Amino acid sequence: MTKFAASRRPLPTSPFKPRPEALPKHFTVGDRVTHDGYGLGRVIGVEGDGDVAVLVDFGSRQERITHPYTAIFKL
Repeated sequence: MTKFAASRRPLPTSPFKPRPEALPKHFTVGDRVTHDGYGLGRVIGVEGDGDVAVLVDFGSRQERITHPYTAIFKL
């Protein structure tokens, strides 16, 4: 068998193509955010340059959200 120099490329419509890597989310104090479970809030604390955890005030409660931030989005 011979080896070809070209690598395999999935078709653009293939359901098996690799997912693109998401950009890392960075939050700073004062950012307005929305969370899928808690609703609207404001970042009041950041741990470890924003890549460890953030403390968010949602009005009635404060929650510490850890990395990866899958359910929180910056507004």
